[in-house]
Amino acid sequence: MSSTNRTVVVTGIGATTPLGGDATSTWEGLIAGKSGVGPLEQEWAADQAVRIAAQIAVEPTEVIPRPQARRLDRSAQFALIAAKEAWADAGYTETSADDGTVDADRVGAVIASGIGGVTTLLDQYDVLKEKGVRRVSPHTVPMLMPNGPSANVGLYVGARAGVHTPVSACASGAEAIGYAIEMIRTGRADVVIAGGTEAAIHPLPIAAFGNMMAMSKNNEDPQGASRPYDTGRDGFVLGEGAGVVVLESAEHAAARGARVYAEAVGQGISADGHDIVQPEPEGRGIAHALQNLLDRTDLDPAEIVHVNAHGTSTPAGDIAELKALRKVFGDDTDHFAVSATKSMTGHLLGGAGGVETVATVLALYHRVAPPTINVNDLDPEAEANADIVRGEARKLPVEGRIAALNDSFGFGGHNVVLAFRTV
Repeated sequence: MSSTNRTVVVTGIGATTPLGGDATSTWEGLIAGKSGVGPLEQEWAADQAVRIAAQIAVEPTEVIPRPQARRLDRSAQFALIAAKEAWADAGYTETSADDGTVDADRVGAVIASGIGGVTTLLDQYDVLKEKGVRRVSPHTVPMLMPNGPSANVGLYVGARAGVHTPVSACASGAEAIGYAIEMIRTGRADVVIAGGTEAAIHPLPIAAFGNMMAMSKNNEDPQGASRPYDTGRDGFVLGEGAGVVVLESAEHAAARGARVYAEAVGQGISADGHDIVQPEPEGRGIAHALQNLLDRTDLDPAEIVHVNAHGTSTPAGDIAELKALRKVFGDDTDHFAVSATKSMTGHLLGGAGGVETVATVLALYHRVAPPTINVNDLDPEAEANADIVRGEARKLPVEGRIAALNDSFGFGGHNVVLAFRTV
């Protein structure tokens, strides 16, 4: 079973996001240029400087039985919902590992979170202070641990090849998918369910991000607040949700006649070595990740027609990424349709790479790039470095093999670039 050159494909997708409770409704929202951002109506939000967020479109308790939901942190709830959809979409069932449909010893799970069970941690601390020791939930530890989402997804699919949880801030979801690709490529597994999840819409994260001046305070216009590449951008909008894909070796998928969305070509990884929160302004670390991708895969730059950019709507980060693309690909970037889907979903932190991988794969599958909304005054530096898809979705080439990149970067200087290609 050992190999270092196995082809990896995407056979299932799932999501629950501010745009919809599944991958289909999320994709429809992205293509329509719909914003999932709105005002925070919770009582605690009244005293916050930031009173907007991209909250989930369908509450988990509408999907998961309440007794089960009470034993899961919100981030794990999101992950399980997206994983169940992706697993079924790939043609598997909850009993597939038990009935021999798939060999559990060859199944893995890699679900990331940038912050983990923060809502459980903070809420249970409030319970401890206000109601005493005996009222703290006995489920607190498995709910708050960052590997909780991955462990629960692994239990659902019966994964025994390995269950992992990369934690690299906002690059976590993409790193999880990159790790899963390598699990299959190197022969550790035949099937891996992978992605990212986050549930951090809570008073403390909102206050902390707001005080570090990272988030938009455009409370009067929530739907227009996330505006990557616009000259008036003033920070990201916090989102929540999860995105998950099922990855398989091409041989395994072919043997069972599975529908294939795209080939998962590989990943490029680097670190800025610059600052704990600020990106390297010239995009050198990002460029290193892009070059690492090209050096480690057979990706032809001429195949790339689309980039799902990290594009968080921060003044420094948006331009550094575009500079890196120009640095590595030169004039080829004039032919990249660049979309910043966080303009619609908000920034899902560790869940972003998962949701944006779903969007990237569907963009290739349907050959259409989602728009970047709210770009009313395009930053000249953005215009000089990239072709930003604005206003409405754009058709991608309908013939031949095409490829797309999904970029994710995180506090700490983490850089991850994923590449996908039509089959």
